[in-house]
Amino acid sequence: MTRRIGPVPGFTPAIGRMVAMLDQAREALLAAVEGLSTGELDHLYDAHSNSIGALLAHAAAVERWHQLLVFEDRTSPDDDLQAWLPALDLGDEGRKRLRGRDLADYLKDLAEGRRATLQDLAGRDDAWFEAPLPAAPSLNAHGAWFHVMEDEIGHCGQIRWLRARLPGTRKA
Repeated sequence: MTRRIGPVPGFTPAIGRMVAMLDQAREALLAAVEGLSTGELDHLYDAHSNSIGALLAHAAAVERWHQLLVFEDRTSPDDDLQAWLPALDLGDEGRKRLRGRDLADYLKDLAEGRRATLQDLAGRDDAWFEAPLPAAPSLNAHGAWFHVMEDEIGHCGQIRWLRARLPGTRKA
């Protein structure tokens, strides 16, 4: 994993730096879940926690929500996003519904979302990246994708914490 933040071929300078950061956050997330079974992904530490699988679903849902906001200028969910709402919101509904998927399913959703994000970002320039979003004028695309990265990093920390406490995990 490279730790250098800089231009990425195929993107304008500012967007390329954000893409480099998004890539690093994703690499850390993927490393944190490598090899987990469905049972481990579904495990709830306690009645108030989210499962690792739910947090992976959340990362994919946050990316999808920001695609709608940033690329499609929408602030209300469509039928497509309705299916993502338990993952976007987490909590009790997520604890009930976000279960029974294997790691490959979660990774597929994450990869498909990121592919779409990168495709859309590649067609934009830095002026667009810094301009207010029509659907949310107090935000720009730079801030929106920073939030996606920040959210993923935060949940990666939660996943590492939860993984270290899975039943049968040897404590340090």
